[in-house]
Amino acid sequence: MELQKIQASLQEMNLDGWLFYDFHNRDAIAARILNINKNKFASRRWFYFIPAVGTPVKLVHRIETAQLDHLPGDKLIYLPWQEQHANIQKMLGSAKKVAMQYSPNNNIPYVSIVDGGTVELIRSFGVEVISSADLVSQFESYLTEEDRLSHFEAGDIMQMVKNEAFAEIARRIKSGNNPTEYEIQKYMQNMMRTNGMTFMDGPIVAVNEHAADPHFEPTAENTFIMKEGDLVLIDLWAKLDRERSCYYDITWMGYIGTEVPEKITNILQIAFNARDAAYNYVSDKFAAGEDVRGCDVDDVCRKVIVDAGYGHAFTHRTGHNIAEEVHGNGTHIDNLETMDERFIIKGSCFSIEPGIYLKDEKIGFRTEIDVFIDDNGKAHVAGDVQREIIKIMNL
Repeated sequence: MELQKIQASLQEMNLDGWLFYDFHNRDAIAARILNINKNKFASRRWFYFIPAVGTPVKLVHRIETAQLDHLPGDKLIYLPWQEQHANIQKMLGSAKKVAMQYSPNNNIPYVSIVDGGTVELIRSFGVEVISSADLVSQFESYLTEEDRLSHFEAGDIMQMVKNEAFAEIARRIKSGNNPTEYEIQKYMQNMMRTNGMTFMDGPIVAVNEHAADPHFEPTAENTFIMKEGDLVLIDLWAKLDRERSCYYDITWMGYIGTEVPEKITNILQIAFNARDAAYNYVSDKFAAGEDVRGCDVDDVCRKVIVDAGYGHAFTHRTGHNIAEEVHGNGTHIDNLETMDERFIIKGSCFSIEPGIYLKDEKIGFRTEIDVFIDDNGKAHVAGDVQREIIKIMNL
């Protein structure tokens, strides 16, 4: 835990402290920031208060008194709920404004973890509860040098897997053994595991109308057999199978043929233009030393697609934070599903992935890159950036 940095941030934000609370290992954010083992048995509520100035205080149940012993600070112990309430007031002291994993109106659900009743309890003591969203972004999404290297190393592997997947489609169709979406997914999964990657699900391999479903998941039952003239979307994400590694997440498009229909080329180019507009906006803003909000980047990207007449078909946010989780807890590139007004911080990584989904026409398009902002405010993209659709039968 970075106590001094946390307290410095609390002072900068004019907060009296950060109050952590958990029950049954529900708060993964608290676990990572406080270095708590989520696999350790925890059946009782605990609180940990980091004041802006002074010594932290921990509050634990009498039958789990060692729950927070690895953390610095004074210890209070409770048994009956009345004693718990009294000790919460004692640990907060004169604090009037504290951060918790709470989001007004659930605007940022990634940090909306503390239950409403607990928030009500803290407010009943005359304490204002402020969202910890900006603190979480700072202490959850900042990537160390080791984290960054793991992202770029994962990128090399995932770009190779993507290339091999398109080549495998070509090989099998040329041999008369047309693959299914599901078979190519399994091929990619095996290749990722062989190369030391780990992932929870995916990748997405989607043909034609399946590509018009942003979260299509191929199964043995719903899969299509690929054939010439099909549009293919591949979205893959994974990280190195080691501690504190960072995810890599990209989407590429291919066409099973030697030439691509003009309409497909033109629509995908709109998505490319939107992606590049968002990237350039971020890069230029950081180069000028200006703050960049996630919601504003979404607006820039979305405007390109809206102006091209496809605004109705861009049905998700522009991107998400990337860290140890593929959808991290830092700033998201979103002014659609939520209004993420948090600033993108130096040292963080996020995706830019505009999509155009035309269900009536049974086609869908998406392009995705991962953007990393270094400590000097320079924007980087790990790996190749797709500039034109892959002509699969030319591979």
